[in-house]
This record gives sequence, C-alpha cells and structure tokens, in this order.
Amino acid sequence: MSKFHKLLFLRGAKKRNPLIFKHFEDLKRSEGFSREELLQLNEERLKALCIFSFKNSPFYRRRFLEAGFDPEQQWSMDSFRKIPVTTKLELISENEDIHTPSHFFKKRFFVETSGTSGQILTFHRDESWDSFNRASIWRGYSWFGANPWDKKLYFWGYNTAKLKQAKLRIMDFLVNRFRLFDYDPDKLEKLIPKLSKVKVIEGYSSMIYELANLLEKKQVDFSELCMVKGTSEKIFPHYQDVAKKVFGKNIISEYGSTESGIIAFECPSGSMHINLEGVYVEKDPEDGGIIVTNLQSFSFPSIRYRLGDQIELADPDFECPCGMKHPVLLEVTGRIGKNIQGLSRNYPSLTLYYIFKNIYFNHERKIDFQAHQFEKGKLQIWVKEPVSDELKSLIFNESDNYFTDLELELLENHDFRQQAGKLRDFVSHIE
Repeated sequence: MSKFHKLLFLRGAKKRNPLIFKHFEDLKRSEGFSREELLQLNEERLKALCIFSFKNSPFYRRRFLEAGFDPEQQWSMDSFRKIPVTTKLELISENEDIHTPSHFFKKRFFVETSGTSGQILTFHRDESWDSFNRASIWRGYSWFGANPWDKKLYFWGYNTAKLKQAKLRIMDFLVNRFRLFDYDPDKLEKLIPKLSKVKVIEGYSSMIYELANLLEKKQVDFSELCMVKGTSEKIFPHYQDVAKKVFGKNIISEYGSTESGIIAFECPSGSMHINLEGVYVEKDPEDGGIIVTNLQSFSFPSIRYRLGDQIELADPDFECPCGMKHPVLLEVTGRIGKNIQGLSRNYPSLTLYYIFKNIYFNHERKIDFQAHQFEKGKLQIWVKEPVSDELKSLIFNESDNYFTDLELELLENHDFRQQAGKLRDFVSHIE
C-alpha cells in the first residue's frame, strides 16, 4: 500500500506542482551551505524580489519611491530597512495594487485566510511559490526520516461547505492522511486502531496534547512514528512531558503563515532553523515583533510584513549540534496587539504565557487554561481541573508579579478545547 501511495502522491505532485522537485533538490543542497553562503543567497533573493516588485506591483512601487528606494539603482540593506512595514490591513485594502500581472505566471492558486485576527485575506499564489512552500515542508520531513506520502494523522480545520468537504476528502486520500478538526474523546478513541501505522502526526499542538492525554494509560505501538509536528499554536512545556511518554518523541515546531510561507522548522536537535532560502526575517527593536519578507511571493509580494508575533532570536554565533548554519528562532512567545485591559493600564496577552510557564518550571505544575475577558479590570481564567486552594494560590501569587489592577476569577471548565479550529489562550469579549 505504501508503494501505491508513493506513486499516487508523486504523480499528483508533479501535475499540481511541477517545480516542487527542483525546489526540494535545491533546498537539500543549500542546507549544507555555510552561514556566509546562506546570507548571500538570502540577500540575492531579497534583491530580486524587490526589483520585480518595484517594476510590477503598483503598491510597492509607490512605497519604495516614498522611501527614496530604487532597488535596481541603489541597492543596500540599510536602504531596504527604511521601507515602511506592511500590515495585514494593507494586504487586504491594497490587494489589487499589491498583485503583480498574472501573465508572468503559468499557474496560480487562489488562497483565502482569515487567521486569528478575523480579517479575511485573499490572494493568488503562483505555482513556484506554492511549490517552494511545500518543498520546505518536505525538507523538514526529511530531517526526521519521514516522507510526504507516509500515513499521517492530521488535526486541522474543516469546511462546512459540502463541495469543499468533498475536495478535502479527495485531497486527504491522495496525500495518505486522515483528519480530525475538533476535540471529541469518542472520535479520538476510534482512532486508536489506526495509530500503529501512522508515521506522522501533525496539526494543532493542543489537539496532539489531548490525544496524548487520552492515550497515556493505553498500550499503543508507535514504533512506526517518525515525527510529531505542532503548527499554528504555541507548544507549552507541559505538552512535551506527555508527548514524550506516549509517542516517544517531543512535539517539534513548524512556524509560518499562509502569506509568509514556512518561516522556521525545528531540527532533530531541537533548534528552529529560519528558512533563509524562503524568508528574510527582522525583529522590530520596539516591540520584539517579527517582520517577514517572503522571498518567493512574486505574484503577491509581502515585503517587510508585520506578522503580529513576538519572537526571540538566538545569538548570531549560536551553532546548532545538527550542523546546519541557518539562524535559529528560539521562541515565538505570542501574538502582539491583543491586550488584557486593567482598570488603569493594558497588559499584552502573552503575559499569560509567562505566568503559566513560570508555574510549570518553578513548581512543576502543568495547568491547561484559557482566559476570557468580558469586563475591563476583570479576567476569567478557565481551567480543566477542579479549582483547589492550592491552584488558586499558585495562579494568584504568580499573577501578582504581572497584574496590578486586575481582578482574577478561576472557573472550572472542562470543555474549552471542544471548539473547532485553533485554540486561543486569550479571548477578549470587549469591543
């Protein structure tokens, strides 16, 4: 059956993404480059994208000229960094002027994404860009001895439209995967007979964690499993404890976005290597936010794009034991701009991440939570366990180190993971 799926997958990939094999070969070759070679390649691709965008994207031509930047005549990294950042709102409102003419591309794919912000973004992704993105994922698979045609369990969103459901089922069959899109213990229980043949588990990290909890006391053979990959959500430290026990492996991280592509992929040594062949990454000195330029996005450029995540970068001299020289992303700490409102001041929502991370490391206590705010100055924290005096003490004492004008309320709620789609650790109900 594996030979059948391999043949079916490769034939489908060749038809849909003719350039994917070349991109994969190039990526496998460049993963052995020195840091100097990688940085040179990164800048060459950045310059090529800027020149193309200057000539063919009305929005970026205006933006470059306003910054006094002509990439063809006066290229320098200092001049490039003077270009104002692009926001998601601009990608939406200036959509037509950002796109470059379709005649440059033999094939384009229509893409729609709303993300956690709820803003709907649509654009056309050219085939080379789409192929590169998929090849970047293939390369990440290869680091763990997995193939893209291997049997996969996929935790990801579903579409309620019947036609799109049918298309997803066909696609899932072609790539040899079965999917779940919400947390339902009964559905997870029915998965157990299929799990021994799974080589890749991927998708929402919180769903993978829930599956591991369900399986903790069951005897499931995961000897065929090559990789457990979490995407789209933070991977909390206590997720790894149960994952290692059940799967025999940590949950590794893939970081990216629909518009920016694969930004970083974790290697077997535990480092998230920045995909220098595909992105140019900057860290905003003011708020620590990531600014990404997708080097492959010729049909819909996203140059100096403020993605909205706060990041931590490794020291430039850091050497990963795996031997690859790509710079390392230490951590994606959370979303920027979603504030918890106190009576007299606001707090970034990623404060919650630090509170519960500190409790885990300082007290060896794992707490599954989701915070909700319905009223200024008050914050509800839903937890999946009974609210004991010990739990109150841990959370309230640690929160006092961060919040000065916020009243906390702990509520038992065992069902907050049963929502479909991405799990958010903070939900504001205040307009």
